[in-house]
This record gives sequence, C-alpha cells and structure tokens, in this order.
Amino acid sequence: MRFSINSILACALLAAGATVAHAQTVIKFSHVVAQDTPKGKAAEFFAKKAGELTQGKVKVEVYANSALYKDKEEMEALQLGSVQMLAPSLAKFGPLGVKEFEVFDLPFIFDNRDELHKITTGPVGAGLMKKLQSRGITGLAFWDNGFKDFSANRPLHAVADYKGLKYRIQSSKVLEEEIRALGGIPQVIAFGETYQALQTGVVDATENPPSNFYTQKMHEVQKHVSLTKHGYLGYAVIVNKKFWDGLPADVRGQLEDAMRQATAYANQIAQDENDQAMEAVRKSGKTTIYTPTAEERAALKKALVPVHDKMSGRIGKDIIQEVYKATGFDPKKL
Repeated sequence: MRFSINSILACALLAAGATVAHAQTVIKFSHVVAQDTPKGKAAEFFAKKAGELTQGKVKVEVYANSALYKDKEEMEALQLGSVQMLAPSLAKFGPLGVKEFEVFDLPFIFDNRDELHKITTGPVGAGLMKKLQSRGITGLAFWDNGFKDFSANRPLHAVADYKGLKYRIQSSKVLEEEIRALGGIPQVIAFGETYQALQTGVVDATENPPSNFYTQKMHEVQKHVSLTKHGYLGYAVIVNKKFWDGLPADVRGQLEDAMRQATAYANQIAQDENDQAMEAVRKSGKTTIYTPTAEERAALKKALVPVHDKMSGRIGKDIIQEVYKATGFDPKKL
C-alpha cells in the first residue's frame, strides 16, 4: 500500500492536533452571580488571559449564575475536585472552619477602598490565604465587589427605621448579629432566590453592593435604598490545591500572571460598575435612593460597631486587632 507525501503529512498533523487537544488542561471556574457583574466580567477576563499566556495549554470554562453548583454545593465540589476554581464570597469560609475570614463581614470595619486594600493585598490577607491550605485549597487572590447598601420597602434614615424588618442575608453568623443589632430579623436565603423572596414577602429588606442589587433586579421589588456603605462584599479566588500543585511550574506561573492581571481588572471595574448600577436604578424610577447625612451614618456606625467585640470570640481577637492596626481604626473614638 502506497501513501502520498501529502497524506503522510495530513496524518502527522492530525496526530499532532490530537496530542495538543489531549494535553490541554481544562479549568472549570464556577460562580453564582451574573456574567455582567464585576466578578462575572473578571472571571471572563481571567479565562481570556489564561488562554493567551499559556498559548492554549489551558482552557478556562466559566460557569456563571450557579450553572454548575448552588451556593452551598460549590465549596464541597472544589474540595472533591469536581470543579477546579471558585470565587466564593468571604463569608463562605466560616462554615469551612476558617472563621478568621469573617472579619470582612464586620460592619464598618473599612471606611474606604484604601483601608480595605491594605488588608487584601498585604500580609494580613496573605496570612488568611495560607489558612486554606490544610483544607485542600489554594487561595490566589481577593476580588472586590464593593460596599453594601441597605434596601427595604420603607425609608431607612434613622437607626430606628431598621427595626422589625426581615432581612435577606447570605449565610454568616456575623451578618446575623449585624441584623440583630439593628433590631431586625435575619433570614439566610440563597443569592439566586433573593428576588423571589423579596417579591413574595418572605423578606422585605436586604443588603447588597449596587451591581448585585441592579443585575438581580431587586430594584423592582424594593422601594427604597439607603447608601450606607456599611459593609464590604468581596471574593477569594481559590483553586483545588492538588490540581494546582500538579500543574507544570511554567503553566502555573503563567496562570498566576493571568490572575494578577484579572485581579487588577476586577478591582478597577468594581467601583465603576457599582456607580453605573446605582445610576441605572435611579433612572428606572422604581426605587428611591437616599444618602444618609453624616450624623445618620455616624449613628448607624455606633449601633453596629459593637458587633466587632461581640463576634471576636468567633472570628478571633488577634485578626480583628491586626485589621485595626493596619487600617488605623479605633472603635473607642466613635
């Protein structure tokens, strides 16, 4: 049997293509928010950069809106290796046994992004990431979503206005205590089910960064939002440790570079996205937006900062003091 040169070359190319396809590493990156949020856009940015920098050796498949796993399922899936990468909210690490991450849930512990980034990009943040190793998880980066505002179906001006409302919160003992400090009733509800819960009256208030509030259409079922900026919502981008350690060193380095670029992108757009989202809420005419006076915000802060001390036994006094020291916060000066 004779083969032409062209057929031999074709067979060789086909074989080479099969080898490349077989050698390609696929990373399933799952998250629970919409694709057009800061986290969703940053995940897509990382996927693009990962493909470019590894020259196709790695393909990142992004699954938004809980397409693969619900909130409560995704961490277990990562530890089992069913999914390689997640970007859960920082409140998710408390149930995992790393309760120090719940320091990010404390109300008014950061006054601005500069204070926040002293933690997420500094030694305190690095120390927190190291605590994940024993759980089979490698932490890669912190991504901002932004500062949260309270919303409800009645105006929220004075501290007394917050009393008696049923608030949707994500699963967090710290956030439960935050709501109780206001005289409210905390209700843990999955993010994707929040709109329906608000629509049907299961809850009548919530807290969110503007981008989440708008993309989940909560402005359609919340008559008022108060720009309190009382708490922070951010994410930790994490990978399955066994998977990560098993990557070739050069590929891992390229992915770390892609993650650095994606993190810079994520944190750059977070504030812009939130500003644009709140403007879209304003233009919709469906929600009244209120900016608290300096006195009203100070009163809210005074009501909520005692949560720091109350939750110190759970989170750890040391980590709270480390944050205070890094940011210059002194609760005694309230």
